Amino acid sequence: MNSEERNSKQVLYEYGVTRSPEPPEVNRSAVADYRISRGQRSPWPPTRPPAKLASHSGRGNGNGNSGSNPNARLSLIARHFDQRLPLPELNTPFSSERLSVEPDDLEYNPIQRTPPPPQIDSDILPPITQYDNDRKNKMSSQPAHSTLLIPGPIEFDDAVLQSMSHYAESHVGPAFVRTFGESLTLLRKLFQTTDPASQPFIISGSGTLGWDIVASNLIERGEEALVLHTGYFGDSFAAALETYGAKATQLKAPIGDRPSLAEIEEALKQKQYKLITITHVDTSTGVLSDIKAVSELVHRVSPDTLVVVDGVCSVGCEEIDFDAWGLDVVLTASQKAIGCPPGLSILMLSGRAINVFKTRKTPPASYYASIANWQPIMQNYEAGKPSYFATPPTQLVHALHTTLSSITSRPMSERFAIHAKTSDKVKAAVAALGLTQLATKPENQAHAMTAIRLPEGVTAPEILPGLLKRGVVFAGGLHKAIAPTYIRFGHMGVSVTDPNRKDIDNAIAALQETYAEVKKAKGL
Repeated sequence: MNSEERNSKQVLYEYGVTRSPEPPEVNRSAVADYRISRGQRSPWPPTRPPAKLASHSGRGNGNGNSGSNPNARLSLIARHFDQRLPLPELNTPFSSERLSVEPDDLEYNPIQRTPPPPQIDSDILPPITQYDNDRKNKMSSQPAHSTLLIPGPIEFDDAVLQSMSHYAESHVGPAFVRTFGESLTLLRKLFQTTDPASQPFIISGSGTLGWDIVASNLIERGEEALVLHTGYFGDSFAAALETYGAKATQLKAPIGDRPSLAEIEEALKQKQYKLITITHVDTSTGVLSDIKAVSELVHRVSPDTLVVVDGVCSVGCEEIDFDAWGLDVVLTASQKAIGCPPGLSILMLSGRAINVFKTRKTPPASYYASIANWQPIMQNYEAGKPSYFATPPTQLVHALHTTLSSITSRPMSERFAIHAKTSDKVKAAVAALGLTQLATKPENQAHAMTAIRLPEGVTAPEILPGLLKRGVVFAGGLHKAIAPTYIRFGHMGVSVTDPNRKDIDNAIAALQETYAEVKKAKGL
């Protein structure tokens, strides 16, 4: 096979057109010349018999030598450090011990040097569209890549990713304890709480772990929970509560809407609920709940009911005033508007919620998710004292510290305002295309994502590839009843707050052109 044929097959394989190219042929003479130049002409296989294993029974090895000969062990160590002996290649069955011989016959040589990959002729590459030149995501330290604009995870700031490369350190060492403690303090600013009785938590896990912490600590078997349902995640939160024996009553709204305050008040008057859960932004529908109004209602109608907010897709982009609004729990995760890689479950608990846990009649039904195990750790870290229950992901905590420092360096009101302004821009562009949203009322529409309903005859699998071709990644539908009929556009975090990035403008242009392309192809 000549060079041109090999290059062509390589390219076709990378684009999924044909099978993998044949492996390159080994230039045996070149390898032999290389080895000769190094003076490595030892026979292969070795002519000497293999060494017998030493016996560990204390009875010798049959050769008159003790089974635990210290001189033999020292000889092996000396061989390991002998710089005159060659090292085997990486990624081979050999250990790191230096070889006393090297194979002479390539037929039996498991160590073969891989030749450099063939050079691909530029004229056989597929044409690069204008979108790759104009819209590819160029950043100081990140490779060019399609811009991730889904409802989380999101694009990350360079400084955050750099923090992930922090060197290894003790999770109970003074430096890390200080970083962890400062991160907890920064969370108080993020949630806007100054109440010393409230407690922030940073635990290794996803946002889903927050459901388990609520369900296993703040409600007991047989007690009632009212779940305000605005989409997929209402179902999931209810399932988590029921897993631990709670009785979950779901107050459902039509797709794209939220329960009214009158409906919530009526439900609260029917029975005593231990807690009420509110999904602040349900990413399956893009519906925003008015947690301030709901909390005020709960405190008036059922003051003993805990107010629990699922803020996975709202913390850092939607207004939350933990103290002023009388919230008891807000749970979130690191990978959405907070702008940190996935892997951290983050919560803020009020003093009232912690007292409910302390006065429960039965022990929590979880070990890892138990507040009893985690609260002392968080208190110690915040006080600058080393503490241990389970090892935290140190690099993720450094990344979290970096992004929280950035977020809280400006007034939170400014951050909420820029997300609202960007949301208005996106939603206006969607309307200009003649498209609608799942969240039909302006007051119900989230500010960090938009769920875009597609017209009849157009499905998400027809739109998403065109967006990807233009360097933009949107998400398909998640609500099981209507999943193929809509797409989801996430607009939060650094893609919104960094004025030097054109992520949102590029995404809007990509959506406009992709939608026009699909309509033309389908004759719509």
